[in-house]
Amino acid sequence: MLKCAAVDALWTYRELANALGLPGADGPRITGVAIDSRLIEPGNLFVALPGDPGPRFKTSARSNRDGHDFARHAAANGAAAVLVHRPGDYGAPALVVDDTLDALWALGRAARKRLSCPVVAVTGSSGKTTFKTFAATVLQAFSTAGSLNNHLGVPLSLARTPRNTGGAVYEIGTSHPGEIEPLARLASPDVAVVLNVHPAHIGHFGSVESIAAEKLSIAAGLRAGGALVRPVDLDADFKGRTVTFGEGVDSGADVTMDALRGPVDQPGLAPTSRAVLTTAAGRVTCPVPGGGRHRGLSVCALAAVLQALGASLDGLERLAGMAVPSGRGNRRNAGGVTIVDESYNANPASMAATLRAFGEERGGRRIAILGDMLELGEDAGRYHAQLAPLCAKMHGVFCVGPRMRTLYDALPPALRLGWAEEANDECLARCAGALQAADRVLVKGSNGVFWAAGFVDKLVAALGGAEPER
Repeated sequence: MLKCAAVDALWTYRELANALGLPGADGPRITGVAIDSRLIEPGNLFVALPGDPGPRFKTSARSNRDGHDFARHAAANGAAAVLVHRPGDYGAPALVVDDTLDALWALGRAARKRLSCPVVAVTGSSGKTTFKTFAATVLQAFSTAGSLNNHLGVPLSLARTPRNTGGAVYEIGTSHPGEIEPLARLASPDVAVVLNVHPAHIGHFGSVESIAAEKLSIAAGLRAGGALVRPVDLDADFKGRTVTFGEGVDSGADVTMDALRGPVDQPGLAPTSRAVLTTAAGRVTCPVPGGGRHRGLSVCALAAVLQALGASLDGLERLAGMAVPSGRGNRRNAGGVTIVDESYNANPASMAATLRAFGEERGGRRIAILGDMLELGEDAGRYHAQLAPLCAKMHGVFCVGPRMRTLYDALPPALRLGWAEEANDECLARCAGALQAADRVLVKGSNGVFWAAGFVDKLVAALGGAEPER
């Protein structure tokens, strides 16, 4: 349907110059775009970005490092050209601009203008990367790996998009008010998806209503005639074309998930459920990789995207046998222990959904290793304590982080396997030492707790190695 075709080059040098408002010139053909010199592949353009974007964007990762200091390293690694705002000898042809961050956005705009295929953009408090992965598979469209969803990731994703792809899917994130709309206008989607609204980053927004308004601002970027896909219970002051999704035939949604069957264990794959959906084109049963109601609703939203595009629902069968992205529920096996890696991020709603799904798993003890949920503001203690009833189906719980102490104290003594201030080596040793063959272990917390520390990889090593993730 939306098949991507190979091209000889992502950009010609003259196209880059034109996009940046520089005099046209002949130069090397560019096969990729990178902002990290360590990830350069031969033929790439290296964009030398400042570590601090200044007041234009809010970011939790400001630094004094400057990409210009690594441009020669990028050239040595095979960069065909460098994009800089500091003239110099970098060992490769240089495109010199006034500001490289502005230039990256200019490349994103130029890349979007040359696309004539359907473009989908998704936002939400959780599940964006998983949805993007599912959508790219079903639509046979281009998407970038990982969570490139901020002021750097969205323009970079656009700049990496092949000119003759048959479709593209981008994710757009936020941690502060006012971030989504400019990114949505940059991506200019044909279909904009609001997957869900939960109290993620509520410490920066003040209320769930403010979060909802921010998520819905993705509709401001829609192309003329485009469609907004949103949960049926999310009110939106949007007058354009809308396709809603929800759970149950009585929800009033345009696309409904009427039932979720499973999950069913599959040798070599993560458990898969099957969702029964009702759409304008009729009733369909389709796979839900990884299982769980939350992923079922993501597949329901994807069916709503297909309906908005006028595309066949048959493509949903391409989800069969898929793995979920790393850190979002993929499986690792080590020493007879099955690890459910949900370490990439967490908020109260995604934590609750994951605990419910994990509580239904069979075969061995269910052990949860739960880390702090960050950026929840003054209600952080309450949000953590509210997880206690959801742990009732666990055989034991480790809690990691100062905020998780509230949950630990709220748990029945029989479930308390331990609490640690941080996911350090001592915590790792305690967790690994308490596990036994046939255990199923859930690891979930905010990005800075487990994912940033490589905790799951270390746990796998401590348990004696692993089969490939699935």
